[in-house]
Formats: sequence, structure tokens, C-alpha cells
Amino acid sequence: MSQDIRTPETRSARGDSASRGRARKPRRTGRIVLLVLLVLVLAAGGGLYWMYSSLDSNIKGVDLDKALGDNRPQKLPTRGQNLLVLGSDSRAGANGELAGGNVSGARSDTALVVHIPEGRTQATAVSIPRDTLVTRPECAKSDGEAVPSAKRVMFNSVYAQHGPACVVKTVEAMSGVRLDHYLEIDFAGFKDLVDAIGGVTVDVKQPIKDGASGLDLQAGPQKLDGTQSLAYVRTRHGIGDGSDLGRIGLQQQFLTALLSEVKKQDLLGSPTKSYKIASSATKALTTDSSLASLKALSEFARSMNGVDPQNMETIMLPVAYDKKDPNRVVSAEPNATQLWKAIREDAEIPASAKKSPATGG
Repeated sequence: MSQDIRTPETRSARGDSASRGRARKPRRTGRIVLLVLLVLVLAAGGGLYWMYSSLDSNIKGVDLDKALGDNRPQKLPTRGQNLLVLGSDSRAGANGELAGGNVSGARSDTALVVHIPEGRTQATAVSIPRDTLVTRPECAKSDGEAVPSAKRVMFNSVYAQHGPACVVKTVEAMSGVRLDHYLEIDFAGFKDLVDAIGGVTVDVKQPIKDGASGLDLQAGPQKLDGTQSLAYVRTRHGIGDGSDLGRIGLQQQFLTALLSEVKKQDLLGSPTKSYKIASSATKALTTDSSLASLKALSEFARSMNGVDPQNMETIMLPVAYDKKDPNRVVSAEPNATQLWKAIREDAEIPASAKKSPATGG
């Protein structure tokens, strides 16, 4: 098996030969379920906090306040909250093996700015397409090394090359939105979570046979264990034209099924099983330092109990195809500015701010 020696930015920009060279339609993503799943699991765990205090060491924290300094946007004028939620796709360990080699590095294939207005009864998630060209401001890497600013950088490469603090700095610079919290969830962590809940049933739309991962599924409802689930959300070669578009759809479907499965579990009625699920969830989690404890996460989760997932709105950042490179997109104006302004002011988002020229919406 050959080793992938491409750089993180090259890997994140790659597409199979079937899709390379043509403009890819930015996708609307429903992966707000990442956050919903996390809140659901931890809210249940919070009710039995005395049992779960040992889980604190599972949660990885990032001191973003120290890395970002004081030169940041103003906080919301209300008691609303803004979160940056990243779904990281590690190229090492289990993910790397399924992707065709144990390769260092990681990518943030999912990036959502989640706005929770004052009152916390609804939420809006703004998806930033991974191929969006942005200006990365001067920022600090995880080791403290300063990184100079750069223009026309693909958004997905910021995390891969420079870490979470630079991603937060970039999102705040492009939006003017102060991010109150940061949550990162590693897909590989879902393997143990799926096994802990006894598997997840998904409706496979078409047969999948992926020689790279060994995944071989017939069409129809299939109950997947942890290893199969990880292969399912990682596969590209077994579906469609081999591009990321098919895989994104599978990830959305799988995470929705996972959420439904967790909701069926009697977490409070089975402390042992509940502990295993909470342990798996926290091992997959990285947060800002203010949330890096089970107590803080549980309190935050309980504060969001009033948010009905059915009322959550997912919006893609309005984008247009880049004139120099049709495989990349840029923020569409004035729509994007209107969207970020509404979030900064904790105001209703106008319909015009939800239209994306690149999708015809």
C-alpha cells in the first residue's frame, strides 16, 4: 500500500480524477446533529455527575483565550451564545488506516458557527464550506509559534496546518462574530461510541463495496458496529463518482441515525451503559478550556435543554464560485455581510442573507 505524501492542504483540496477540474457544488450540511448528540449524551451524564467525575481527564482543553489575546470582536449585546463546532477527520490511527494509510495530520471537514439567541429555545448553524478562500489573519499555532497572515487560503487548510486557535481567529476575522466556545469532535471517537450503544442501523441506499476499507454492504437497512460505522463515514471509493460529495451525504445520514439510536437508550436507567457512552463521547471531544470539565459541559448542556432540534436552522455561508479558480468559492456579498451582522446583533437573519449564488439558492 503506497503512502500518501501530499501536504495537508493538498490532501484537503484533493478530488478523485472523476471530479477534479470541475466546479464542485457547495453542500448544505445538517451536521448540527454533532452538537445535538453531544448535548444529549452529556445532559444525561450530568444527572449522574457523581459517577462521572473520572471522565474529566478524557476531555481535552485548548486555552484559546491565551492564544487569541484581547484583539477580538465584541461579545453579543445579549445573553446569546456563539459556538464554533468542528468535526475533525484525523488522518492517523483508525481513520488513517481506513483512508489508505496511517498518515499524520487532521482536517476540519465540518465547520459550523452555531448561534444560540437569548432565551435558548432555537439555534442557527452557519456552515462554512471547506473550499472557501479566506484571508487568514496573523495567529498563533498550538505550540505558540506566530503565523503571518495570508490571503486566498483555503479554509479547510487552516486547521490542518496551524490548529484550532488559528481557525477561531480566522472565523472571527471573516465574520466579526465573537466565538464564546469551541467544540471539536473526532470522527474516530464514534467507533467506541457506536459499540457502546450496541450499533447503529442505517438505511443503505445502494450497495457499497470499498476495497480500501473492506466495507461491503448490501442495499437496505443494516446494523453497523463501530468498525463498520467508521468505514461507512470514511468511504469515498464505494459510492458515486468517488468525490467528497457522496461521503458527506453518508456522514449526515449516519450521524442522524446515531442520534436517533442514542435517544432510544435508557441512559439514566443503566448507569454502566451510560458511563460507557459518556466515556466514548468525552474521549472524542476537545473544547475550549472553560468547557473542559464534565461539570462545565453538563451545565452548558442543561442550559440548552430548551433548544428543540426540530427548530434548528442550518444555513450555508453565502458563497460564489471564485473567478480565478472555479473549484473554490468565496463569500458572496452583500449576503454574507448581512448574515454575520444579524448574528452579531442577535437579530433575525433576513432571507436575502441566506441566498448563496453558488447553489442558485
